[in-house]
Amino acid sequence: MDVKIQNDRQYWIDTMIKIASPVLNALEQKQLKEVMPVEEKEGASREKFSHLEAMSRLLVGIAPWLEKKSVNEKEEKLRLHFCNLARAAMDAGTDPASPDYMNFKDDFQPIVDTAFLAQAILRAPNELWEKLGAKVQQNVIEALKGTRSRKPVFSNWLLFSAIIEATLYKIGEDDWDPMRIDYALKQFSQWYVGDGVYSDGPEFHYDYYNAFVIHPMLVDLIETVENEYRDWGAIKSDIVKRSQRYAVIQERLISPEGTFPPVGRSLAYRCGALQSLSLHALRSDLPENVRPAQIRSALTAVIRKSLEAIGTFTPEGWLTIGVCGHQPGIGEGYISTGSTYLCSTIFLPLGLSELDPFWSDPPMDWTAKSVWSGQDVPIDHAL
Repeated sequence: MDVKIQNDRQYWIDTMIKIASPVLNALEQKQLKEVMPVEEKEGASREKFSHLEAMSRLLVGIAPWLEKKSVNEKEEKLRLHFCNLARAAMDAGTDPASPDYMNFKDDFQPIVDTAFLAQAILRAPNELWEKLGAKVQQNVIEALKGTRSRKPVFSNWLLFSAIIEATLYKIGEDDWDPMRIDYALKQFSQWYVGDGVYSDGPEFHYDYYNAFVIHPMLVDLIETVENEYRDWGAIKSDIVKRSQRYAVIQERLISPEGTFPPVGRSLAYRCGALQSLSLHALRSDLPENVRPAQIRSALTAVIRKSLEAIGTFTPEGWLTIGVCGHQPGIGEGYISTGSTYLCSTIFLPLGLSELDPFWSDPPMDWTAKSVWSGQDVPIDHAL
């Protein structure tokens, strides 16, 4: 295998581990609340939410890598180590007797990050569910059900409640609630505005929530529950096609330099803004004219631009608020240190084998790089 190709994957793994290690090592020692700084907008009071954010948002991005056995002995040893750390983290975060027991029931924000924990389980059902001990499984179930006492906001939040119930369904709980799932699926069918884009609530907002939440959760949701009701299965094709189209758009948004337009809210999630593209790279289901190697090359450029900037990490290795370095002004009132770990979702393709064309094919120019260097490229078409 070409050395440059090997180095792409190794670079991704090294960067992912750099992000994950402070969170998971602290949780293994049950010291996350003690050692993790909570950077936030003055007066935001996010301390009671930030630790669950850090754990759940990290796990939802690294879950496919945790779930996939590596053919590389060194990487496999590392993967097994981080699987153990991830399960220890879930134990520490969901055990009421733990000093790192997290907030699943107070206020509304825990609905969001319990959903990311649930989605992580869907993405790694063997490593992050089947291999949990019975006690930890019961604690996780209680944590998931603990969010039911509050209603979600009438927006992308509907999907948080739905994905929690889908996970309860997946793990065999009899009292999962189909209404929360049905409501989210039907409401988002009404909020579809065309060409692969959903409105996030009654009014359209130009931001990256189609990638942060909407498409990835709709796809994971329908993949989980499609066979339970005929009308759910009937809409799967539309959900997947729309998500694929949005991923194609995302590939075209990546500039020759590896940047993307800094538009809309939650830019502190950094390269997590490209989750839809990463998800469909993992699924290997994009059109033939969007080659896996061009996606890898584009995302590698984004990772370098977004996560190598000076100030991205504190001296102790924690993520700071910003999209390219430390930019506190990008942090809204709901953003804190834990929030930023949604950047991990760019690493979803690490769930592909090293032998997959995504990793094994030679590097390629992506669309914008091809266009702005004068190459001939296929024209874009609406869905």
